[in-house]
Amino acid sequence: MMRKSGKIGLALSTPYLLFALAFVVFPLLFSVYLIFHRWDGMSAPVWIGLKNLRRLVSDSLFYQSLLNTLQFLVIHIPLQIFFALIFAVGLNSIKIFRGFFRAVYFMPVVVSGVVVTIVWLQLYSFDYGIINNLLTQFGLPRVPWLVSTDLAMPSIAIMATWKNVGLYTVMFLAGLQGVPEEYYEAATIDGATSFQKFVKITVPLLAPTMTLVVILSTINGFSLFVEPFVMTGGGPLNATLSSVLYIYNQAFSFGHLGYASALGFVFALIILAAVLIQRKFLETE
Repeated sequence: MMRKSGKIGLALSTPYLLFALAFVVFPLLFSVYLIFHRWDGMSAPVWIGLKNLRRLVSDSLFYQSLLNTLQFLVIHIPLQIFFALIFAVGLNSIKIFRGFFRAVYFMPVVVSGVVVTIVWLQLYSFDYGIINNLLTQFGLPRVPWLVSTDLAMPSIAIMATWKNVGLYTVMFLAGLQGVPEEYYEAATIDGATSFQKFVKITVPLLAPTMTLVVILSTINGFSLFVEPFVMTGGGPLNATLSSVLYIYNQAFSFGHLGYASALGFVFALIILAAVLIQRKFLETE
């Protein structure tokens, strides 16, 4: 006989179990099922075996979308870590209104990604954008931020960094507040400079936080979608076509849900491999 406490626990966990089954387990299993089928979302799925995976291997747009995403990560992650750490160190030195400034830095994180993207779309506008208008005030030429194949993805990476840096600033700030003050006092007595304290004390003791920030930044960066979808649509010439945007286009623009499932499965494996490699390297260090 199940105890009364066990029945209560089962009753309380039932809504979550039903939610997990409906929105996690079933979609996951169904997506695996679709990998081996052709389905447009309207007619019945048709078994095609490994054709979706064979198509993926020879799909140049898949490789381009993956390279675009990697380019975004190479720019975005270092920028994010650098500015988040600098902001965290600055906030940690503030004794008055620290909570207020922390909220200010965190505010862009909670703002809708679509709203932020639309605002930056106006800032990047070639003819009417504030950034280009400022450049012309100093006699500099206008910059094609979102219409140049070389600048479009870096421009998106800068915008994404601005939006998300507050989250990692707060994480670094929490790590800094866990560093014992006695270490800095001892280093001061030994004549260490502020830079030496930062390199020899702050950075090593922030290693666990750094690992978490890098992994989360990587996962969030691989999920890049809203920014290129709203700002460029994947252009120009597919220069900002991210992997998630490509999956979305295949599923909902072209009706290739089976192929989109295959893309999503392979992409998930790539993310898993990247995170495991990062974790092993960072924890070794």
